Amino acid sequence: MLRTFRADLHIHSCLSPCGEEEMRPFAVVDQALAMGLDMIAICDHNSAENIAAFLSVGQKKGLAVIPGMEVTSKEEIHLLTLFDRQEDCLALQELIYQNLPGENVEEVFGCQTLVNERDETIGSTPKMLIGATLLPLEQLVSLVGSLRGVAIASHIDRQAFSLIGQLGFIPEGISLDGLEISIRISREEAQKRFHDYQHFSFVRFSDAHRLEDIGKNITYFLLEKTSSEEIKKALHHQEGRRVVEQ
Repeated sequence: MLRTFRADLHIHSCLSPCGEEEMRPFAVVDQALAMGLDMIAICDHNSAENIAAFLSVGQKKGLAVIPGMEVTSKEEIHLLTLFDRQEDCLALQELIYQNLPGENVEEVFGCQTLVNERDETIGSTPKMLIGATLLPLEQLVSLVGSLRGVAIASHIDRQAFSLIGQLGFIPEGISLDGLEISIRISREEAQKRFHDYQHFSFVRFSDAHRLEDIGKNITYFLLEKTSSEEIKKALHHQEGRRVVEQ
C-alpha cells in the first residue's frame, strides 16, 4: 500500500567541514522528528564515516535514515547519492577516498568530526573532504548506479558547485535520477527556468548544515516504504510511486 512520506534527504553532519558541531546523531534525529519528517538522509561531503551512528540513533528513535554522500566531481559538481545498504555507500566512499587528494586544514576549512551512536567525538578524518575528487561526473553517476544507488544533481539553481552552474547544461544521456533545487527557488520557477529538463524529477531538500535548517525544504514522496529503491522508483514514476507536488 502506498502512502506519502515527508523527506529531507540532504543533511550534513559535523563530519562535513562546513557543518556545525551541533549536527550530531541525537540532535539531528530529534529535530527531524520535531519537524514531522518520516525520513532523512545524511550526505556529508565525500564521506560516509558518520553514517553508522546516525543509522543506530534513527532506528532507536523511529526515524528512517538513508545512507548517503554528497560527492564532488572532478568538474567541482556536487552529486547527491543515496543507498539502501550502508555497505554500498561505504564502497563508494572507498573509491572516493582513493581519488580524493589533499589533507584537511582545520583552521582553514573547519573540523571534520567523527561521532558514535552516543554523540561522542571519536576522532576526525584527515582527508580534505571539501575538495574535489579526480572522478568525472559521468563516471561517478555510473559508479552510483552500479552500486544500486540513487544519483541526484545537487542544488542545480546555484552557481557554485552545481551541474548547470559549472557546465551550463546537463550532458545528454547521463543517467541521473533527479535534480535538486534549493530553498532559493520555487518548484514553479525551477520548471520554468529549467524547462529543457522536464524529463527529470525535481526534488527539494534543506542542505542543512545547522539544526534550525532541517526540514525547512522538503519533498513529499508517494512510496510503499522508506528506501532508496522506492525513492528511485518515485523519481522515475514507476509502479505508482512518484514525487508529490506540494
